[in-house]
Amino acid sequence: MASTSKDFCTLCKEDSVTTDSDTWCTECDVFLCVECEKHHKRSRTSKDHKTISAENYHELPSFIKGTSNLCKIHDKKFELYCSSHACPCCVHCTTDNHQLCQTMKPLSDILNQVKSSAAVPLLEKDLKCLKENLDEIIEYLRNRILINTTQKTEAIQNIRSMRKSIDDYLNQLEQQILKDLEIEHSNLKSEMETLLHEVDKRAKQIRKLQNEFSNMTKYATELQTYVGLREIEKITSQEENYIEDLKRGSYLNKSNLHVTTTPALASILHDVKTFGKISVDTRPCNIVANAGRKDQAQYLVPVPMIDQIKASFFSTLKVPQVRKKGFAGCCILPDGNIAALDLQNCLSVFKNDGTFIRKVVSFKDEPDSVCFVENGTVAVSFYIAKEVVLVDIDKSKVVRNFKFPEVCSGISSDGQVLVIAMPTEKNVCVMNLEDKSKQNLEGIHAHNISLVKGIIYGTNFLENTVQCVKLNGEKLWTFIDQDINQPMGIALDKNGFIYVACSGSDKIVVVSPDGKSCRTILNHDNGIKAFQSIAIDMRSGIMLVGSVTKGEDPLLFKL
Repeated sequence: MASTSKDFCTLCKEDSVTTDSDTWCTECDVFLCVECEKHHKRSRTSKDHKTISAENYHELPSFIKGTSNLCKIHDKKFELYCSSHACPCCVHCTTDNHQLCQTMKPLSDILNQVKSSAAVPLLEKDLKCLKENLDEIIEYLRNRILINTTQKTEAIQNIRSMRKSIDDYLNQLEQQILKDLEIEHSNLKSEMETLLHEVDKRAKQIRKLQNEFSNMTKYATELQTYVGLREIEKITSQEENYIEDLKRGSYLNKSNLHVTTTPALASILHDVKTFGKISVDTRPCNIVANAGRKDQAQYLVPVPMIDQIKASFFSTLKVPQVRKKGFAGCCILPDGNIAALDLQNCLSVFKNDGTFIRKVVSFKDEPDSVCFVENGTVAVSFYIAKEVVLVDIDKSKVVRNFKFPEVCSGISSDGQVLVIAMPTEKNVCVMNLEDKSKQNLEGIHAHNISLVKGIIYGTNFLENTVQCVKLNGEKLWTFIDQDINQPMGIALDKNGFIYVACSGSDKIVVVSPDGKSCRTILNHDNGIKAFQSIAIDMRSGIMLVGSVTKGEDPLLFKL
């Protein structure tokens, strides 16, 4: 490849002529001088090729410049895209390595919208969050250095204040304690400065990557953008892991300098062997990082439009005859199995193909809703009993129960907090699962809820609405539509679309992530009859809907 300091026309160079280049052809991967570019534009095979100036070419990130339109193995142009392996392929690749892949698509269909795909703003947001987090940590570390310096000064004053009341005989002891203090402070400062240097270096790399990201989106080809997005995705994932490691470890803990003078100094000078003791108490930092995506599954294939969403019948839960009394709630477990509450007050588990596995536990009160919490544990709410219990599925027993002053309806969890809808009081209770502290979000009238990435989605059975609220209580939007009649169950897919089970109209309605439009995807013709519970496995796209009608088995659909 031509030197970055001076680029010569690739075509002229093949004829042993050194002519300064003016442009770069993104399709041919060659530099062109003014004359060669004219012929290039006239040629039938290359007249539609996109070119950029040589100057703009050098503004692209280095990993973009190494991107080629040709397969490295077969030296053929990429024409297909394998969704299973997330890579472009030439025609020979399909026979060599992708014979069993069923998700081959024309590469042009993928690249056509790559710059407008959801991955571009998501990655741009990730870069921004990373920079903000790193900047905050830098400021925090600098502040801690200043605080430690102040603490050092206060400790010296304390030492010297004590020193005034004692004999010159203690000079040696005083010097020793000052020396110890200096050593401890130097160690603290050295550790902080080392960490500060590392974080600052990473912050500069992210700022540089932001500039490169902007140039990439402006000047890179679709394929180059695709490769660049994947590279940036890898870098952002590494940096987010680094930040998580900082917070999980002891690197950002508060280390405070203290000096404790010996009480005996005041009266028994001849017995004193040391001036005091230097101690460092370490406390967790109080930095709250900007929320980033925990999973780094970045889909470069464009997110489907709401009109493209379809649901096809997959299977039926094979409910034992004794349990065919209708279902109050259901959820899909991480292993793909299904936990369902029947109206005989039992919690049962099914395979993801609908096969009944076993009854887990029976309750004395009628359950209302169920959700997965963590580590094989589900939470079950009881409307009339005003209670929530945690059930260990593997051990088939209730491990915790929580009483509330109000009725408990819909329930959801992200493993850290439990959110419970309390419709009679028009609020949602947020309970921290670690310290069991509770916070009421007032004015949120919901019967069933779903918590996804810090956002609460709820249905209001009486007002026929769907609402979206932040975990701090900030209301984002409320949606109402004639297709939404007596909405009950609510769940989200991997793309953020909201699915609502409408028991009054026998419909499954999908609402757009922005809460501005909706579409009915299933109705009575598809077997939907008084279905009020719904759950979606974001990984497999399996959707489960359950009915309260006696004899109606829950249905499984594939999204």
